[in-house]
Amino acid sequence: MPAYVIYHQTGLTDPETYKRDYLGPARASIEKFGGRQLVGGEFETMEGAWAGTRIVVHEFPDMETAKAWYNSDDFQPLVKIRQRVSTGNLLIADGF
Repeated sequence: MPAYVIYHQTGLTDPETYKRDYLGPARASIEKFGGRQLVGGEFETMEGAWAGTRIVVHEFPDMETAKAWYNSDDFQPLVKIRQRVSTGNLLIADGF
């Protein structure tokens, strides 16, 4: 069953560092674990209070693979970069 990583970015303090040091390496690490990006970029809130700068959704083959990617030596240094230059919420959810 697929699993989805959902990231809701609520703020971005250093777009240059985010783009230069995080985006490319993060995408490469996702692909390495068989993941693919389904959603990214700007969004429009239709209900509720989803304030922020972007929503990102990545699909992985299963929950185990998604967790392995998140906890990997490839991705964990990138988490520190992302957290230094942006704020947000991230979750991993089972799909159907």
